Amino acid sequence: MNVNQHTPMAPPYGQPQPSYGQPGYGQPTYAPLDSGYPAPYTPHNGPASAYHPGIPPQGYSSFTSFPSKAMAANPISDPSSPLDLGPARGPPTSGPTPVQAASQYNQHSSGDMQNGPPPATQAPPRPPASLQYNPGGVNMSAQQPSFPQHYGPPPTMHQVTNQMTGMHISSGPPTPAGPGYAPPPSSQPPTSHYSAPPQPSYSQSHPPASSAPSQLPPSSAPAGSQQYYPSSAPPSQQPISSLPPTSQQRFVSPGQPQHTFPPSSTSYAGPAPPPTQPASTPVTQTQPPFLPHQPPFSSAPGGQPPAFTTGPPPPAQGSFPPQAPPPSSQPGSFPPPSSVSSGQYPSSMPPPQQPPQSQPPTYHPGPPPPQAQMPPTSIGQSNHQPPGPQGPPSPTGPLQQPPLQQGMQTGYPPQHNGAFGQPRSPQPGYGGPYQGQPNYGAPAPTPQAQKRLDPDAIPSPIQVIEDDKAKTTEPFTTGVRGQAPPLVTTNFQVKDQGNASPRFVRCTAYNMPCTADMAKQSQVPLAAVIKPLAILPPDETPPYLVDHGEGGPIRCNRCKAYMCPYMQFIEGGRRFQCSFCSCVTEVPPHYFQHLDHTGRRVDCYDRPELSLGSYEFLATVDYCKNNKIPQPPAYIFLIDVSYNAVKSGLVSIICQELKSLLDHLPRENPEMDSVIRVGFVTYNKVLHFYNVKSSLAQPQMLVVSDVSDMFVPLLDGFLVNVNESRQVIESLLDQIPEMFADTRETETVFGPVIQAGLEALKAADCAGKLFVFHTSLPIAEAPGKLKNREDKKLIGTDKEKSLFQPQAGFYNNLAKECVTQGCCVDLFLFPNQYVDVATLGVVPVSTGGSIYKYTYFQAESDQERFLNDLRRDVQKPVGFDAVMRVRTSTGIRATDFFGSFFMNNTTDVELAGLDCDKAITVEFKHDDKLSEETGALMQCAVLYTSCSGQRRLRIHNMAVNCCSQLADLYRNCETDTIINFLSKYAFRGVLNNPTKAVRDTLVNQCAQILACYRKNCASPSSAGQLILPECMKLLPVYLNCVLKSDVLLPGADVSLDDRAYLRQLISCMDVAETHVFFYPRLLPLVKLESGALPVAVRDSEERLSKGGVYLLETGLHLFLWVGASVQQELLLNIFGTPSFGQIDSSMTSLPVLENPISQRLREIIDSFRAQRSRYMKLILVKQEDRAELMFKHFLVEDKSASGGASYVDFLCHMHKEIRQLLS
Repeated sequence: MNVNQHTPMAPPYGQPQPSYGQPGYGQPTYAPLDSGYPAPYTPHNGPASAYHPGIPPQGYSSFTSFPSKAMAANPISDPSSPLDLGPARGPPTSGPTPVQAASQYNQHSSGDMQNGPPPATQAPPRPPASLQYNPGGVNMSAQQPSFPQHYGPPPTMHQVTNQMTGMHISSGPPTPAGPGYAPPPSSQPPTSHYSAPPQPSYSQSHPPASSAPSQLPPSSAPAGSQQYYPSSAPPSQQPISSLPPTSQQRFVSPGQPQHTFPPSSTSYAGPAPPPTQPASTPVTQTQPPFLPHQPPFSSAPGGQPPAFTTGPPPPAQGSFPPQAPPPSSQPGSFPPPSSVSSGQYPSSMPPPQQPPQSQPPTYHPGPPPPQAQMPPTSIGQSNHQPPGPQGPPSPTGPLQQPPLQQGMQTGYPPQHNGAFGQPRSPQPGYGGPYQGQPNYGAPAPTPQAQKRLDPDAIPSPIQVIEDDKAKTTEPFTTGVRGQAPPLVTTNFQVKDQGNASPRFVRCTAYNMPCTADMAKQSQVPLAAVIKPLAILPPDETPPYLVDHGEGGPIRCNRCKAYMCPYMQFIEGGRRFQCSFCSCVTEVPPHYFQHLDHTGRRVDCYDRPELSLGSYEFLATVDYCKNNKIPQPPAYIFLIDVSYNAVKSGLVSIICQELKSLLDHLPRENPEMDSVIRVGFVTYNKVLHFYNVKSSLAQPQMLVVSDVSDMFVPLLDGFLVNVNESRQVIESLLDQIPEMFADTRETETVFGPVIQAGLEALKAADCAGKLFVFHTSLPIAEAPGKLKNREDKKLIGTDKEKSLFQPQAGFYNNLAKECVTQGCCVDLFLFPNQYVDVATLGVVPVSTGGSIYKYTYFQAESDQERFLNDLRRDVQKPVGFDAVMRVRTSTGIRATDFFGSFFMNNTTDVELAGLDCDKAITVEFKHDDKLSEETGALMQCAVLYTSCSGQRRLRIHNMAVNCCSQLADLYRNCETDTIINFLSKYAFRGVLNNPTKAVRDTLVNQCAQILACYRKNCASPSSAGQLILPECMKLLPVYLNCVLKSDVLLPGADVSLDDRAYLRQLISCMDVAETHVFFYPRLLPLVKLESGALPVAVRDSEERLSKGGVYLLETGLHLFLWVGASVQQELLLNIFGTPSFGQIDSSMTSLPVLENPISQRLREIIDSFRAQRSRYMKLILVKQEDRAELMFKHFLVEDKSASGGASYVDFLCHMHKEIRQLLS
């Protein structure tokens, strides 16, 4: 819905706001740092009376509600990171904030950190509702204001760039808190220098839309290094940047109260702090803005000023000294030069002029404001504030240069809510803010060629990931409701204290909106990604198995929820009240226990179901199909023996591998033999069944040629115990390749193959799994016969969706029968041409199975990948005949499900098979109001048959907070999970909609999410700034990766089968898998001897060095990219050859060399493979080689060959969309 419908702000964002100009550039000169500027140079930003940096205003309440994950460690980043696409702010220079203040604004101030979750009973405090957040802003407007330059001709862009570079923030040690966070030591308010020149006429329209953000602030740390260090220091010690909090920083007029904003936005001036930072202030409070000096969390850590001030600023003390430029990786705090002009945007910008450094800043001619000046208002500007006014900027030297100057702002008092008072005409000498504007009184700067936005100035996924890792030092305890877990890219230990581990359940939002209207307004999807049988690391305890005896598990009488930690025992323990539906149920006598003085059962900690989030119940006969205990499952191997399969060597590879693989069938107890029985079928146009009964000397073949009416020709001897029939089975596996060695049959059937396996399981009255090895489109006469319908002309048209839909209804009906019987199908495809994966995949996807695809299979290069996938698939834990139901507390309900399963009704997810790798994404919608006190509960119950034939119930419970303020919602979201949901939603959408419509829907939803945040949670700021919530600052980059994926925007070389395969594959991925799939991990192979994993770099060609070797992981592929000028020593250590030209680019495994680098690299590759559910084949890519095109396809921050936008361009486009929604 249009965000604008709610709470309109006074003037629309597009209006120029007086004080929020474009990001300003700081003034070049530095006055004495502590004493403020000499009067003549005080910047005139408008009265700042209120702005004292200093203690936080009273009343600022720290935010209590469960901080977002980051919270604890770093209060700093504000949840919203205003992306200022403008200049970045300097590193914090000042010392730590006063402690006492800290506690005020952050829930986890240092002293306050919580090591363990509070007792489960206590609801985590939530931030006051009314606090407003101030997010920081990013200035994206495309145009940059031209900067007046009083001193000398404007530097050329090149010079600016150099200058910026000079200001670069080196990667010296960040201040404790990290660049953006040092509190200004002195009490002066941060300077406002970076403010932009006033926008002169406000009549002007905003910059053309196209100009998207034109300038992102330089990022704050050098690219690689840029970090947000947010997490590093607890608030109290964070140095706050002296900048005023970004997004908020507006100037307040002397008496005027400032609005507060929730700090949540990330204004991008610099790299933003890691998402994990908790959001900062409670959103809605109306408190006085934070003192500038402690930007509570400015989210833009790096170079940005804190994003918000929340209360009126204290009176500022004299003007602030100019600050150092931001630490950003970009050069000083200006919009990155390049970015400034944002090349992508049409408008060409005048180069920012920057006065020579030594000159004094130019100030407005007008009288200085009464007080020190307030921080610049616009977020962008603010962000660019130089770091604290106070002490020298952080260690990094380069920063020290004075910031560039942009015209100062005239001081306008900030208006409330976006309304900015009368625009005044700009002061002489200040460039008009937008390109098109006249420069009043100043010589017009010469336009320069535009440059693109500086990628270092925009939020970096690597920075966020590294910050989260640095912040996660303690095990994650699940006992606190609404606590967001560490990111999927972080290694952490989980301690179950009442909520399911994030390895089983991850939510998009850990603070759910209380009402449907609020959910609709924000457009943030409310969903959970559930992986019911996930395998836990060795240091975590698997779910306990609880046996409640013949009566079965204790459940609520009305809603049938299972006993869990949320149930309230009453009447001395004789009854319990269900927390899902409030119904009261009698406690069975055998389950009775007394309560202690707090109302808890005294045996609470002895019973997993009363103290843990995940556990299993042993199910009774009542939970079994037809009320009888199930038989152990069976595995049936169905092998294509047509000409293609035999000739490629596939048949002999499969038969050879099965001989050893059958000893590794899944089992409950490693000491015991598996109870799973096995059977074998081969097929081409007809089917061959084999009798491998242990009493036979040789296997017998029975042929069924009437494939139109499939039946199993033998009952006894088809499904056998491996150990009993081992000799007969081995004899059969030796004979199959010989029997079909001379076949000339090229046609195959497919439907009857699955029917055969299904009939065999029916005859044995058991569930099981079919492993089908298939090579070609089934064109032989038989049920399920298909025709080649691949038509490239339909790509991009409205009819394209038909290519993703199955050709015939036959397979849908067959899938339904398979699910009823508990017959799961895993399909291994080896196509040399189109095989219609969209149709062949219907049965595997509907039965909870998997599809593996090896196009142009070649034994020597693909055998390793295929055999590793087959071994893992056969050995992994799996449940059969599963039914999953998700129950929720009153107020929300599960409405939609995504994954590999079948549904006969609206509530039960049926899975013929459910393995440890399958995830199901569930969307929730409101059907009533939720309350902040009770939060929202969900319970996922999966009834399944284990591989030993035991019927069990796996239960996962999850409690999240509820909030009545949008800022709280935006403070506690998880972007990776949101992307998992949006990608599945979009990939399902292509079945019924043109891909362009699906892409537009995604962009629109993302724009609405961010526009709602901007409108309701961020402080008013110039429309030129892009303001992002701290925990969603990576939403644009990740969403762009989804939009550019082969499913939604295929390149010319991507086949329809590949797209259908990826679409089905992603539908059942968990969050960690979708994360690395959409944003691959790119590791520079440096310092391998040290033993630590190198820090990844961003996925862009700009990050590759000719002299380097890089490993790129996508979850499905591993690429080793070798630069053309790598040192001979490194080549010798890795490949055993000193010359680049001698490296064999067809190698799929590295030579085993006895040196530390070779050993460490092979260990890294093995560890990456061990983390993924599919074996990743190693592909060697030499620079300038043909394979480099494929490698570059995964450098997702760059433009794609298929027309996908680069990250910078997309961010600008997103900003334009947000502005349109707000205007």
